Amino acid sequence: MLQLNYRDSRPIYEQVRDGLRKLIITGGIPAGDKLPSVRQLAASLAINPNTIQRAYESLEQEGYAYSVPGKGSFAALPMDVRAGRREELLGKLDVIVQELKYLGISGEELAARMTGQGPAEGGTAQVRRQAFSPTAKTLKSAGFTSADLSENDGAPSGPATGEGDEK
Repeated sequence: MLQLNYRDSRPIYEQVRDGLRKLIITGGIPAGDKLPSVRQLAASLAINPNTIQRAYESLEQEGYAYSVPGKGSFAALPMDVRAGRREELLGKLDVIVQELKYLGISGEELAARMTGQGPAEGGTAQVRRQAFSPTAKTLKSAGFTSADLSENDGAPSGPATGEGDEK
């Protein structure tokens, strides 16, 4: 169910929380299903029950779980996840999208990835090549000739040395 990495710099309760959150999000624990009891999960992971309780409380604060006194903790429905968590994730997404745009990823490719269609036509490699391809003026100043540029679809083959192919 969950695996802990004792070499991970994150605290154990965060690893447990993140693992349970992932199971809830992916449907490994369906909405409305009971989460393992604190004692049961602590015993199976061989960690202190207080650590599990802290992870469950964190999940409840985020809205991914809720507890019923005397019954246990349950996976929440997607609509019950608190709006603050949604805003937090959207803020992180905004930062990532800005960086991807800076790196030359097109809006079309981003949209395709967000809709689950994978890389857009042309792929990331083509976008990167376009985003970082130097101008002809820059290449000529570095010693490339027009022939160098036209041989490989505009990609330089090497600076013109005037000595042929020998080195």
